[in-house]
Amino acid sequence: MAYHSNKRMYRDRQGAMVGGVCAGLSEYFKIDVTVLRILFAALVLAWGSGLLAYFVLWIVLPEKHDVY
Repeated sequence: MAYHSNKRMYRDRQGAMVGGVCAGLSEYFKIDVTVLRILFAALVLAWGSGLLAYFVLWIVLPEKHDVY
């Protein structure tokens, strides 16, 4: 029997500082958003690849729409 999850990856604008990418990824992977922000900042400072990855995810990931 296969386990299927309804878990989807989104950008979360509620917890966003810029585009909501880190907030959405932290919700998906159940990690603290600060850890992801530090990781992206380190990648930007080290090789600049973090900036490219962030912008690609910003474009590719749909925005989360909460229904209350």
